[in-house]
Amino acid sequence: MIEEISEQCLTVEDEAEISALLEVCFPTDYGGRSFFKQRPHLRVIWREARIVGHVALFYRAVRLGDALVDVIGVGDVATLPEARGKGIGTQLIDRSAQTGRNSQAEFLLLFGARGLYDRAGFRPVTNPYRHVQMEGARTQGIEVRTSQFLKVRSLHGSAWPEGVEVDFLGPLP
Repeated sequence: MIEEISEQCLTVEDEAEISALLEVCFPTDYGGRSFFKQRPHLRVIWREARIVGHVALFYRAVRLGDALVDVIGVGDVATLPEARGKGIGTQLIDRSAQTGRNSQAEFLLLFGARGLYDRAGFRPVTNPYRHVQMEGARTQGIEVRTSQFLKVRSLHGSAWPEGVEVDFLGPLP
C-alpha cells in the first residue's frame, strides 16, 4: 500500500505512472515529467495494481529571517479521481509527517488550499517569501511575494516565526 521511494531509486515504470497520475490530477502542464519544477528527494506513494496516490517530499534548508532551518516541502499531492474518498491522501500526508518527524527538519511546508491540509495540522502563515521563479522547469528570476496558500506544520514543537521573510534559497517546494 504505502511505499517510500528515494528519487534515485525511482523506476522508469513508476516514473511513468506518477507522470500519468499528475497529468490527470492537475490542470498545469507538467510537460510529461513526474515532477513540477524540481525533482523531489523522496516519493511517498500508494500502490494498488498501480500508483493511485502520490506525495513528493523536498528536504532542504531555508532561511527564516536570520536562521537557517531544515524543512520538508510537500508537493504534487495527488490521488486518482476514482480512488478519492478512501483516505488515501490523508494516509499519505500522515506518513509524510512521520517521515518528517524522523528527520532533522523542523517544519513541513506546502502551498495549497485543500481541507486535507487543515485536517492534517497545517496552518496558514502570511510570511513574505523569496524564491527562484520557474516556469516549465526553466529559471525566470527572483521573486518576493506573499501567498494565502502557504501552510506550515511543526514537526518537533518549534514555533513558526510569524512575519519574518522566508528565503527558499531556490525554487518553491
